[in-house]
Amino acid sequence: VHLVESGGGVVQAGGSLRLSCLASGGTLRSYVMGWFRQAPGKERQFVAGIVRMSGRTDYEDSVKGRFTISRDNAQNTVYLQMNDLTRDATAVYYCAARNGYSLFKTPDEFDYWGQGTQVTVSS
Repeated sequence: VHLVESGGGVVQAGGSLRLSCLASGGTLRSYVMGWFRQAPGKERQFVAGIVRMSGRTDYEDSVKGRFTISRDNAQNTVYLQMNDLTRDATAVYYCAARNGYSLFKTPDEFDYWGQGTQVTVSS
């Protein structure tokens, strides 16, 4: 499956952005989906994930209550709504897909990756 992210940009602290991840070459409902981010000089970090069947979600602690992951299987798209952004959210955000049913928070567990979209939060 091929993943393409969009929706990144520059936003002021406290603002919102919605990232989109469009899947092609595969059916989105067949994958566990996740969003990761990587800031300069740091490791790639789990942000949010959503499982295949129940739609159960999970989040990195610092984004709980502010970020929401959702999926539209008919549109083959996964979204990440990010509210009340802080400067430490500045990073390249990646969409990832995983075969199977379980949600893991480590990048190595995911099989397919998009090219990333830059999010910059200014003060």
